[in-house]
Amino acid sequence: MPEIRRQNLPEALLRHLLLRVREREISHEQIVLFAQWLDTHPEVPIGRWYKRFPGMTVCGEGELIKTFLLAGQVATGEELA
Repeated sequence: MPEIRRQNLPEALLRHLLLRVREREISHEQIVLFAQWLDTHPEVPIGRWYKRFPGMTVCGEGELIKTFLLAGQVATGEELA
């Protein structure tokens, strides 16, 4: 299983992710939790997946993070522990 890509992200994807953080007002605390999780070098499935945090959900596909959802929004794919 791949690990999440943290370098050389497509520029359009990076802009999209930053926009979602701003638009959905993802808190600094949630970003810190997300960064700590990334530091564990989690393996993710090749297809769609998501990881729930207390105030947000991170959605991805394979090695790429695709978007950030608010806690009440519905995510699709395989839920990561």
